[in-house]
Amino acid sequence: MNTKKGQESGILRDTIASLQNTLGDQLDAMEIERIVIGIFFTGVKLNNGHGGLCFTPIKTIPEAVCCPSSAKAMPNSGKIKGTKVTKILDNMFYGNAMKRSIGIAVMNALSNTVWAMRGQNGHVIQKGADPLDDYVFPEGGKAVVVGALVPYLRMLKNQNRDFCILEKDVSTLKPDELPRHVPEERAHEKVAEADLLIITGTTLLNDTLEGLLDAAKPGADIFVVGPTASMLPGAFFDRGVTSIGGVTVTKPDLLLDILAEAGSGYHFFGKSADKVVIARP
Repeated sequence: MNTKKGQESGILRDTIASLQNTLGDQLDAMEIERIVIGIFFTGVKLNNGHGGLCFTPIKTIPEAVCCPSSAKAMPNSGKIKGTKVTKILDNMFYGNAMKRSIGIAVMNALSNTVWAMRGQNGHVIQKGADPLDDYVFPEGGKAVVVGALVPYLRMLKNQNRDFCILEKDVSTLKPDELPRHVPEERAHEKVAEADLLIITGTTLLNDTLEGLLDAAKPGADIFVVGPTASMLPGAFFDRGVTSIGGVTVTKPDLLLDILAEAGSGYHFFGKSADKVVIARP
């Protein structure tokens, strides 16, 4: 999904500041113990034992078509292990989307660290749940789904809801979904009309999330979903997000083994990572 950019990286930068304030000098001792850049997800394990995930943005790297050209698109392959997390966070906004992806995976691992240290840290974290499990769709309401989020598209179709889809790669949509696709130039118009927004966390990778949130109408129910958004939620809530549907890594080494074998959520949910809902108290 590629819409007009909002305030660049605001949520990520605010979340990093929150992690730094919470973890303090402990950050200086943390480094990447293991990393796997899989086909679907990038995963890291820190030397404190905590893991994190992020979507692997292969399609955003035009150079990734052959070995010589893709080599320069990758972030120091073979040299990432042992890198200080502070360096990863400092550099994640300068370079290509792969650096951003690794940085977000580290942020999610650091967020797991915070929750392990301080419990839910003032938020409500429900494991094995989805943010729309008990959602009551407003009568006559309209929904916008940002990204080809199959479970939510299926849900809205089964309930015969009024919804449209914002997605850059229309090849990911099914034939019956194509009539609901909205071109990029009308994205913010449709977002402003929506009572329900379901937004993929991968919008954090291309700096489009803030713009979408800015365009949302007051009182809209906004859910940001996917492993990429599995981090401290304060910056999301400050911008109107209702709740986050993320992932917590429970067995980092097993998870990375699965990613190294081209695994996806179907392979690791309930085994090495659990779905979680992060909500306001």
